Amino acid sequence: MPANLTPDYLAAEARFRAAETTEEKLRALEEMYATIPKHKGTEKLQADIKRRISKLRDKERQAAKHGKRKDEFYVLRQGAGQVILIGPPNSGKSSILARLTSAMPEIAEYPFTTRRPVPGMMEFEDILIQLVDTPPVYPGSTERGIVSLARSADSIALVLDASDDALLDQIEETKEELSKSKAVLVGEHATEKDYPPGTAAKPTLIVANKIDRLGASDNLDVLREFYGEEYTILPVSAATGEGLEDLRAALFRLIGVIRVYTKVPGKPPDMEKPFTLKKGSTLMDFAAAVHKDFVRSLRFAKAWGPNLPDGTQIGRDHVLEDGYVIELHA
Repeated sequence: MPANLTPDYLAAEARFRAAETTEEKLRALEEMYATIPKHKGTEKLQADIKRRISKLRDKERQAAKHGKRKDEFYVLRQGAGQVILIGPPNSGKSSILARLTSAMPEIAEYPFTTRRPVPGMMEFEDILIQLVDTPPVYPGSTERGIVSLARSADSIALVLDASDDALLDQIEETKEELSKSKAVLVGEHATEKDYPPGTAAKPTLIVANKIDRLGASDNLDVLREFYGEEYTILPVSAATGEGLEDLRAALFRLIGVIRVYTKVPGKPPDMEKPFTLKKGSTLMDFAAAVHKDFVRSLRFAKAWGPNLPDGTQIGRDHVLEDGYVIELHA
């Protein structure tokens, strides 16, 4: 049986090959295992990935046992997805993190206040998304760990000071710094043909912060003229709160996941704790996420959701959409 490896799997495999640290390799392997199609044709590959994960975890344990210093830029993934906030000095990344999460990063008017990654969990409706504030990206001063974080994250929010006349230069400088480790900022709707093979393409949203300041409106027009076709540009103000609720929704779209809810036959659906799956996931991907036994024993499934009559029976290869309710029958 052919493997039929998915684009998500192949992207994770490319990140594994480009990884330089144990943490990066482990994160990439874990994503490879999570996204590989689960069927007989991939059993040997699944076993190999699990073996490599086990070997790297043993290596981590041995490093900890011998007192080796942990990577200070390592951030444990949590929630439905991980978005890295990157940008030049004083763009307001920390203020956005503080407004959208319960994290309390150090905030000051002077540059380079943030020295290490600061994670926080952002609520969006019924799920949590992890945001990570990072030290600033600046030519000649960019921490190596920022590039590693950006390369392994699900998506990137490029935060700019809309009142800064140099924001166009800052975009190109940021892209150049990240490209040193083959991380490429792409629009959220980009496809594989839009970036070179072997690169870690990161769906990216431009957050034009500080739109309440003098000169921001004119700069925003220029920003849209030069980059509006390539990236989604979202104007916000961390100071006044303008645009922040729109930003929550935009970040959810950016991580590329859907929410799927379960329903036990004869009972109401559980609408409080959805499963989160990558866009493009099928019924069998969902069944595997609920329990591995469903992959073998599933007889049929009923679905409620967008563009479906209630209780429609769907096939194993049916592509799910955000908001589906699924009733599995074994």
